[in-house]
Amino acid sequence: MAWLKRNNSTKVQGAHYEQVAKHFLLSHSLTYVTCNFSCKMGEIDLIMQDNDTLVFVEVKYRRHRQYGAAEEMVNYAKQKRLMKTAFYWLKKHNYAIDNTSFRFDVIAIHEQGNDINWIKNAIVEG
Repeated sequence: MAWLKRNNSTKVQGAHYEQVAKHFLLSHSLTYVTCNFSCKMGEIDLIMQDNDTLVFVEVKYRRHRQYGAAEEMVNYAKQKRLMKTAFYWLKKHNYAIDNTSFRFDVIAIHEQGNDINWIKNAIVEG
C-alpha cells in the first residue's frame, strides 16, 4: 500500500507544479489552451498560445539538483512521445500541421518552485 500513497502524492505534486508552470507562463503573456491532454501515444502537460504560436509544454520538477536537473529528464524517447502526441492533438483539433506555428517548451522547476527554467524550443523535430 505504500506504493499507492507514493503514487498519489506524486500525482498531486505533479498537478501542483503544472499549475505553478501555468501561472508562470500566464505571467509571461501566454494564453492557456488546455492541460493534461492524453492519448495512447502520451501526455502533454500544458498547451498554451504565444501570439500566433501553439506551445506544447512539458513540466518537470526536481526537489534537488544533486541527481541531475529537471530538464535532463526530457530524454530522446520522451521527446518523440511528446511530438507524436502533439501531432495527434493538432490533427484531432483540425490544425494543418504544415500551416500551424507551434513549438515545444520545457518548464524545469527546482527548489520547491523558487527556481524556474523556461526552455523555449527545447525539442526540435529531426
